[in-house]
Amino acid sequence: MQANSITVNGTTVIAGQRETIDLPLGSLYTHAPLSMPVHVICGKRPGPRLFISAAIHGDELNGVEIIRRLIKDKVLKRLQGTLVAIPVVNVHGLLHQSRYLPDRRDLNRSFPGSDRGSLAARVANIFMQEIVSQCSHGIDIHTGAIHRSNLPQIRANLDDDETARLAHAFGVPVILNSNIRDGSLREASAELGLPMLLYEAGEALRFDEVAIRAGVRGIKNVMRELDMLPPSRRKRKETNPVVARSSSWVRASDSGVFRSIVELGKRVEKGRVLGVISDPFGETEFEIKAAFEGIIIGCNRLPLVNEGDALFHLARFRAATDVEEKIDEFQEDYHEELLDSPVI
Repeated sequence: MQANSITVNGTTVIAGQRETIDLPLGSLYTHAPLSMPVHVICGKRPGPRLFISAAIHGDELNGVEIIRRLIKDKVLKRLQGTLVAIPVVNVHGLLHQSRYLPDRRDLNRSFPGSDRGSLAARVANIFMQEIVSQCSHGIDIHTGAIHRSNLPQIRANLDDDETARLAHAFGVPVILNSNIRDGSLREASAELGLPMLLYEAGEALRFDEVAIRAGVRGIKNVMRELDMLPPSRRKRKETNPVVARSSSWVRASDSGVFRSIVELGKRVEKGRVLGVISDPFGETEFEIKAAFEGIIIGCNRLPLVNEGDALFHLARFRAATDVEEKIDEFQEDYHEELLDSPVI
């Protein structure tokens, strides 16, 4: 248990209080000041300190909406411990609707950063010093890249028992035992001994309502697993996630006009035709086939492709048929909820 008070940028939030704090990020070249908004909620009783971050890639917007809904949830009145919510980490990228910072660096390859380095390094350093170093757990929210959509999934280092426990508690059907990438927030957090999940769902520059609702519910599930929130009174079907042994991208063999014939979450057998690439007149066509049996967990949404472009992200499972059934149940559950409650 950690004391439920925290100081961010010189502002101390104590038990029973909530505060929005601006972390200064310098100025734009117009001389307008820029800041990273941080919402801090301290429960009346001590407990874990959990940070929730989004838009480390500035064009990944689902997480911004997930955090907006989360901090408005009345259940947080019963919070135990501290919640630190950062809806927009890469403020520069969000302003330009870009994945990257103005220096074309990827913020999620710039951690832990430096106070004397590039713009990306400085933003990473501020985030590490003011947020991550003061927390006990973390959840980072992402989407697919531009023109790519991801099935709701958790990526985590399952060799760490605490991380694995929280990954299973999140409540999406697919977990990827994902290697930690150099310079990522996950790597920097792991070096501090901080268990962290990465939630992937949807695509850049688009809201995906199922992905958003699953994200809000998943974060609350993790908070309940950490005893930060009381048990839910609402009875729901439990999602028993399945861990992917490995995954790889199926890439375009030729350039042309791409037509997909499979959907996210579907099981495909080895040799199954996933899509077709043709010239604009259809005079030449090339079939794109699955190299192994698996589940489609990511796919390209743009019909115009170049040779080598990533088209389908295919994950291996021991029992792919069972995984497909769990994904179908998961999606049907949320689609039924959308019919009952279309507006939040």
